[in-house]
Amino acid sequence: MTFHSKHSSANSTANGICLILLGLGLQLVTGACQSKETNMNTESDSNTLLEIEELQLTNEAKGHFLNQRQAFSPDDRLLVLDNRNDDSKIGENAFIQVLDIKKKELKTVYHLDNQSQFGPGVGAVSFHPSEQKIVFIHGLKDANQNKPYDLIRRFGMELNLDSGKATPLETRDVVEPYTPGSLRGGSHAYSYSADGHWISYTYNDEVLAHQATQDSTIQDLRTVGVFWNGNHAKLQGTTDAANFQGTSLAFLIAEVTPQPKAGSDEIKKAYEECWVGVTGYRKSNGNSQQRAVAYLGDVVNEAGELVTEVFISDLPNTAQEIEKYLDGGSKTHLPSIPPTIKQRRLTYTSESKYPGVFGPRQWLRSSPDGSAIYFYKRDIHGIVQVFSIAPTGGEIKQVTFNSFSPETSFALSFDGKYLAYGASENIYITDVSKGITHLILEAKSSQTQLSNINWSNSGYQLAYNRKVGASDESYYQVFFLDLSKSFKNR
Repeated sequence: MTFHSKHSSANSTANGICLILLGLGLQLVTGACQSKETNMNTESDSNTLLEIEELQLTNEAKGHFLNQRQAFSPDDRLLVLDNRNDDSKIGENAFIQVLDIKKKELKTVYHLDNQSQFGPGVGAVSFHPSEQKIVFIHGLKDANQNKPYDLIRRFGMELNLDSGKATPLETRDVVEPYTPGSLRGGSHAYSYSADGHWISYTYNDEVLAHQATQDSTIQDLRTVGVFWNGNHAKLQGTTDAANFQGTSLAFLIAEVTPQPKAGSDEIKKAYEECWVGVTGYRKSNGNSQQRAVAYLGDVVNEAGELVTEVFISDLPNTAQEIEKYLDGGSKTHLPSIPPTIKQRRLTYTSESKYPGVFGPRQWLRSSPDGSAIYFYKRDIHGIVQVFSIAPTGGEIKQVTFNSFSPETSFALSFDGKYLAYGASENIYITDVSKGITHLILEAKSSQTQLSNINWSNSGYQLAYNRKVGASDESYYQVFFLDLSKSFKNR
């Protein structure tokens, strides 16, 4: 398929913006194109006219904030969101809602009665890939002015939309001796594996954060972990607002260190992860790696500079190979990484003109077959582009060849064929196999802060946020773009 669009202002309609797109087809091969030293030509060569309409799904004078991934329900009929009107205001938000795309109807599925400006707070919500379940950040229920919502005072809450039952994912234990398989701080940014049995997260540790105030050699370093919902850690101590029983087993998968050695593969911070492939990836020896998580890791280069690279942790095929090695950590150390989890560095960019992963805040994405992991990095001209690396390592390949730098995180379509992202409030789509980018939507002047672009699970629909209204009274609204009718020979 190739997208083509006019680069003049789109015509307004009663329901949205009518876009003229030319010639959409499906003659593609999944994969990333080879690196080139210059930007590619993106001229149109098609002649079939089609019209696509942008729809605004929400209008209320409040925030309607999508997560940056997994916002669609399994059947693509619903979107899940919170009511933040600022990315940083999870601690002040009390509502989780689902939005019926066709009916444009909102329904509150979770709310906090005791919400204040100090917490507890809820937000950043993701849909389960096959069940009517969602997971979101939840601040500790005893939040107040002296103990407000904080990155070390939050947990994952999973809500069954059919039954209405909400349960914490992690067992939380901040009192010695710490329960093996529990967490001692705050998890966030949840992502379900394709089968829904595992959930990745990023993590900050309350125990180490408190110890760091007394010992300068100790630091609370962000890292990456995984929940497994086939078992749970059994809380050893007393249950209260800060210590409670969860439904899953938690473990960390990325080793972090306060003072990485210059030029080494040691990580100071691990974050913005993704699951690799729908069913993992193929190793160099031809064997299947069924489960792996890729993530960003900050390393120190030979010059002593902090640089971000791409890492991967291979997980064993069964959780039992992890469970037997779990411990609760100590006052000075995080819980141990099970030795059956293998951490590797994938990118080495020190020789590049512009070293390191770089761009707007991003979360890694993986092709469905697990053969490519995508990330932002500057090209030889200093322009931010999407690049890819195989989970086995090797050559870094440039995927986009634009004359501009994106300003939003990017999203990958369910089949791995198309990237979507924004710049100057406009939405662009890149054909991954050809590296050709086309402007598909120009924003109205009243629309700002384009963000949180999501592809649907099984089709070619986009949902995303824009702020709409006057600058002093603008609100994040949900927009929807259906490209499926313009696809041929699916």
